[in-house]
Amino acid sequence: MTEFGGINGAESIIRAALLSGLDTCFANPGTTEIPLVRALDEIEGVRPVLCLFEGVCTGAADGYGRMANRPALTLLHLGPGLANGVAYLHDARRARSPVVNLIGEHATWHQAADAPLQSDIESLARPVSAWLRRGAVSTELARDLQDAIIAASVKPGRISTLILPHDLLIAPGLLPGAPPRLPDPPRICSERIATARDALLNGSPAAILLGSHALRERAQPALARIRELTGVGLIAEAFPARWERGLGRPAISRLPYFPEMAVPVLARYQTIILAGAPSPVSFFGYPGTPSHYITADQQTIDLAGPEDDVETALEELAESLQVRGGKSSSPALDKPSSTDFPSLDPDRPLTGRRMTAIVAALLPPGAIVMDEGHTSTGAHTAYFQQAAPHSYLTQPGGAIGLGMPCAIGAAIACPDRPVVTLQADGSGMYTVQSLWTMAREGLNIKTIICNNSGYQIVGIEMLRAGVTSPGGRARSLMDVVGPQIDWVGVSKGLGVPAVRVETTTQLADVLRRELLEPGPFLIDAVLEKE
Repeated sequence: MTEFGGINGAESIIRAALLSGLDTCFANPGTTEIPLVRALDEIEGVRPVLCLFEGVCTGAADGYGRMANRPALTLLHLGPGLANGVAYLHDARRARSPVVNLIGEHATWHQAADAPLQSDIESLARPVSAWLRRGAVSTELARDLQDAIIAASVKPGRISTLILPHDLLIAPGLLPGAPPRLPDPPRICSERIATARDALLNGSPAAILLGSHALRERAQPALARIRELTGVGLIAEAFPARWERGLGRPAISRLPYFPEMAVPVLARYQTIILAGAPSPVSFFGYPGTPSHYITADQQTIDLAGPEDDVETALEELAESLQVRGGKSSSPALDKPSSTDFPSLDPDRPLTGRRMTAIVAALLPPGAIVMDEGHTSTGAHTAYFQQAAPHSYLTQPGGAIGLGMPCAIGAAIACPDRPVVTLQADGSGMYTVQSLWTMAREGLNIKTIICNNSGYQIVGIEMLRAGVTSPGGRARSLMDVVGPQIDWVGVSKGLGVPAVRVETTTQLADVLRRELLEPGPFLIDAVLEKE
């Protein structure tokens, strides 16, 4: 341990974060966190980003972790502050994003008084935390943070939560040396490679279900070679955390959301190889439909789990197939041909299909797309396969409202890349405070509100349940009208310029112009039903 004269526990934490390469903190602090606020002010190097709701903090940390491949800090106020952010920590856990939460706590001597904000922080944190600790000694807080960072940095990422009593933050602190090198992810044994190879060469229909780092850039050449040598189907899990897509990359289909669509897709194949993805299950339990999509009659091969070294596994599988199959190596990455952009006549009313196609067609190279359009975009996201190369983010945990916060984190992690957010209007209201942070930080985020004036998924589920003519009380739980949300007014009030568009020409003209401009902008895209 190395002592820094006169530093307190809070200062030792910030210095330890810097030593570990953490330089961003998404914060909504209160009284118990004032020592950390002072430390952020006095020690240069960690960028504090104020968010007006704790869910924006945690969602931003998720997006940052996905794009930076290292954790961001969150700074949250006691148990209620953590509770406000848990929904998007749930999403981050499902996305396997690296996040380190700093949770302020009452002074140890004050906790027995049961003050109004006293709560069981551990019980709130445990369901979303792979690592959880309550600081107990001020001179060990820096070491505690170091342990939290190591735990969160296990590839592809985990959530760590460190609870920090106020009296420890103002007591004397110590700073440890540089953290030890993180372990490499587990390598895949040769037997699993051989099993997958033999299944791909036996002539029966096979598909590889891809998730985690199997959808990142490094894995793309191996996937192209494997398909060239075997004709295997390539399928991404339904809601990938990060998917490198676009022209020049292998065309990969996306597993549908609804079970009656997903099961037939997988039923075409006798063998399903899991590469970075768990065996797929239905989001919800529907009467008469299975929870698990892969049947007992199909062969399931676990090539690599989400936390395994899936990129190396795919590279070794491609090499093994090359040796055994005897075909030419290093095929060029495919140009997709399965989905053509629709013919978009000018001044046609916007629909989800037309909107998605326009965004994909105009997307600049290197962009980041955060898609929480779901019911408006979900059936049309194959258009992004023909877009310029980009990173495509979705919502693996299903806790809605993630889109705009996640875009904040992605934009801060990659300041030289434009971010385009496809944000459903109903879920956008969950974290509308995100717009203020975008404005304050000057982030290059173009937010497109998929405005169908309702919670369309509820209407879809009503139809799936056989309710074709819901009554007025049911419709009141689906329609976001009466009053109509003025997205342009809301956005401008939070500091982000905005415009409302209703036709294909209007959307294309505005998007072309704004993608060339720095800073945030919001487009309220009014959609007709298809």
